[in-house]
Amino acid sequence: MTTPRDLMFVALDPASGRPPGQGELSLGLAGAELIDLVDAGAAELDGDHIVPAGVDAPDDALLRAAASVLVREVPYESVDDWLWRRGRDLFSAYQAALEEEGLLTRQRGRRLPFRAGSEPTLVDSPERRRAAGRLTAEEPVLTALVAAVLIHDESADGSDGFGGSDGSAESVDLPDGVEAVLAAVGDAELELAAVRQRRDVEQAAFDNIWRGV
Repeated sequence: MTTPRDLMFVALDPASGRPPGQGELSLGLAGAELIDLVDAGAAELDGDHIVPAGVDAPDDALLRAAASVLVREVPYESVDDWLWRRGRDLFSAYQAALEEEGLLTRQRGRRLPFRAGSEPTLVDSPERRRAAGRLTAEEPVLTALVAAVLIHDESADGSDGFGGSDGSAESVDLPDGVEAVLAAVGDAELELAAVRQRRDVEQAAFDNIWRGV
């Protein structure tokens, strides 16, 4: 199993709370892929840029696909640019992979957070239980990614049920590369939220103009 797959399992698990949007989750998946590539030695970080390394990607089709599209010429791609480029529609790719493997099915006639007409539903599996256990144990990388994509609703005390009150893992030292990727994911999620808010304001202003005509 991989970190992006674990993130998908947590995101689609009804016990996790409200589901994130596809855009938020796609950015988180791109960050999770990069963390796994760095951890496997298939990529390195030079400041905020991604440098391909000589080690092969882990034996996972989507991670191999991610490794194959790393920019291999100077200037190397920044982490932020990677998140937006690789993250485009990445949720759909992982959803299709889980469906093909029989780990995800579709049911109709229920709440539809992702796709009109059907809802992705996880099958009870060792992979799903492993991901849930990783989150329950507050494993710092998955916990931070979950916080970034806003999977959990905030509880009454202002925390979101894991890590610290800001949703981060408490007092855990992570490698500098991992910290950099997690920070970039958080910044990208905030940027996405700001873009959506700006679009909502613009649409509301446009609607008000037409109401006054």
